[in-house]
Amino acid sequence: MASINNNLEDSELKTNPDRNGNQQRDCIPFDLLSITNNKSNDANGLSTHNSLSGDLVKDAVDAQGCFGMSASRGRGDTGRRSPRLSVDRDAIDYSMMHANRGKCLIINNKNFNPSTQLNERKGTDRDAEALFDCFSNLNFEVEQLHDGTALEIKSKLRSLANEDFSQDDCLVVCVLTHGDRGVLWGRDHRYPTDDVYSYFTADKCPSLAGKPKVFLIQACQGSKFDQGTFVKEHRDEVDAIQYYKIPNWADLLIMYSTVPGYYSWRNPSTGSWFIQALCDVLGKHHTNMDLLSMLTLVNHKVAYQFESFCPGQGDFDGNKQVPCITSMLTRKVYFSSNVV
Repeated sequence: MASINNNLEDSELKTNPDRNGNQQRDCIPFDLLSITNNKSNDANGLSTHNSLSGDLVKDAVDAQGCFGMSASRGRGDTGRRSPRLSVDRDAIDYSMMHANRGKCLIINNKNFNPSTQLNERKGTDRDAEALFDCFSNLNFEVEQLHDGTALEIKSKLRSLANEDFSQDDCLVVCVLTHGDRGVLWGRDHRYPTDDVYSYFTADKCPSLAGKPKVFLIQACQGSKFDQGTFVKEHRDEVDAIQYYKIPNWADLLIMYSTVPGYYSWRNPSTGSWFIQALCDVLGKHHTNMDLLSMLTLVNHKVAYQFESFCPGQGDFDGNKQVPCITSMLTRKVYFSSNVV
């Protein structure tokens, strides 16, 4: 089990410096946290078409406004505006046979303005290097943005979403920074976590509609410790064009280094548990496993092979971590296809 001196990942306090290489927090100071009020309203009586039965049924939304609702419900020029999918509607796997594998953007924030009271994220460059090598080997076109401000990061994401991905298999965005629940940090300010992926929904980035979009976020999601639990080991076809709707939020996968509310750990010498495990698994298994299966192995590797080592620092010692996957993928992703 890896237990060498690690740093609490992405919410490290400036008031808690690295002492002799021991683990530190990488989370946001409590006085910088904000609470987002969630508003939920019931709205009944929306008539929607049931594609399975063909009947017009009465549906209800549990929280109007969640993920956004299109202001326009017109069907006037559906044909002209609809992107063409590169795979059959009922295909089990995504098409990975386009001319290009796709883009991979690595957003790496190591240094922060003094006004943020956030520490330097020692070891993050090892993560960025590992991600660059990993996705370059998978034939992605990799671009990096280092120490960007919140405005620069959001501008880069908007610009990326406006590119033409019609000849690409997929998209990957990796974010390495400080964070807390619902927020990530640029060099100067924080920004909402959903800014990372909200630009790439099917309605906003049509050339990626129906294609996998993967977002990997190495950051804290809170300030709780996962101290783990001891357990006993067990021994013993029609040619005519057809149109159909897909959800705008379909085909995204978002993976966080830790579960909501908890710290994430990073070693100042070797990098974060999550990114190092991710790159190791992708490098070993991309030729014979689909993406979700590989990410499950990443969860296993982080959960069972790592534990914080902070002797003499109380609650910081002996902690565990497990990544968190939110998947809206509708097919399997295999990186083995289209590999030169």
